[in-house]
Amino acid sequence: MRFAVIACLAAAGLAAQDFSNLRIERVAAGYKFTEGPVWSREGYLLFSDVPQDLIVAWRPGKGTANFRTQSNGANGNAFDAQGRLYSCESRTRRVVRTDRKGRIEVLAERYQGKRLNAPNDIVVSRDGHVYFTDPAFGSQADQRELDFYGVYHITPKGEPELIARPAGRPNGIALSPDGKLLYVANSDERNVRAYDLDRQGRASNPRVVISGIDGVPDGMKVDEKGNLYIAARAIAIYTPVGKLLGSIELPETPSNCAFGDPDFGTLYVTARSSVYRIRLNVKGAVQY
Repeated sequence: MRFAVIACLAAAGLAAQDFSNLRIERVAAGYKFTEGPVWSREGYLLFSDVPQDLIVAWRPGKGTANFRTQSNGANGNAFDAQGRLYSCESRTRRVVRTDRKGRIEVLAERYQGKRLNAPNDIVVSRDGHVYFTDPAFGSQADQRELDFYGVYHITPKGEPELIARPAGRPNGIALSPDGKLLYVANSDERNVRAYDLDRQGRASNPRVVISGIDGVPDGMKVDEKGNLYIAARAIAIYTPVGKLLGSIELPETPSNCAFGDPDFGTLYVTARSSVYRIRLNVKGAVQY
């Protein structure tokens, strides 16, 4: 089934990208709340159904199959350069890594002796640095041991460190194409902050680069040109300096997105009960 996309262009002279003639296609449906899309180089999309404790695989021409049951409320997912899967388990309040043989390793579950709130979204750099957000939504807030929301960095040696303690809840997280900038969406403040990353993966110089987002910003991704695709009321597309390029309306409110297909030229969007795909004329920035 295909749906028309309504794209509200907010910038003139947009020669390289034109969001006005796109179409979206629903590729999976019937779920409770989809999240955490990520494309595997082996040719399939993974996404989470958080309430149903599932990570689901969708393969072109074959449809969906359960990749993992009893996922502990897995939310955000990411792959690294070795093909290992990283997942934020919201129920067990931890970050785990699954190797190619299916063995699961816990990377983070506590900070200064206290359990994390509910890890939400995650990204891994080309050189193995892991970044994740740790907000608390709904009933998760009643179980908190930490008195703050956090953004964290895990080094390739497995040493977690706190990057930020924002007043609002951090949510989506992404890296610039060159891996030198970390972006973090804040759902309460409805903005996106950028952080400079040094060669050791440490973050500095936080600043707001996008503000006044229409809707509650959730997950986000970056294309090869450095533009940000933010799941909020719609998929809002911004330049790296915060200029709104346009928005892609979907039949359901989006929660997250990911570039996929062999050329990474298709945007996959998780949106409540469904997963959609949108073919673009730009490719995603790939860190793995």
